[in-house]
Amino acid sequence: MSQTIFARILRGEIPCHKVYEDAAVLAFLDVFPLSRGHTLVIPKEPAPTMDALSDDSAAALGRALPRICRAVLAATGAGAYNLLQNNGALAHQAVMHLHVHIIPRYDTPSDSGLGLLWRPGKLDPALGADLAKQISAKVSSE
Repeated sequence: MSQTIFARILRGEIPCHKVYEDAAVLAFLDVFPLSRGHTLVIPKEPAPTMDALSDDSAAALGRALPRICRAVLAATGAGAYNLLQNNGALAHQAVMHLHVHIIPRYDTPSDSGLGLLWRPGKLDPALGADLAKQISAKVSSE
């Protein structure tokens, strides 16, 4: 973890185009943007995924995200944005330091390198009830 590009940015070994920083969070422009204004928001805590992040760092990230999103929209004039956060290699996470992408969206589709394919299924009511009960029990035991 200490050798990820984000850890090196946090240590000041690699420069970045910083847009926001506080005691727990750093936000900067992505050097391989999917659209103009593509911003990465990272906790300073070196957690690889959301489930590994402490409650305090998660709260700090949650407090910072709305402000940064508003700033990105205002500065770019984008009409919308995607928040994207991947957890683990199977979910297409490339840098194993938790990060949230703010990807501005514009009226012309060619302005964004982000494409989404969403193939929803149908939740079986009985299986859903059982799974919800299992997840609820795990949340309660945290």
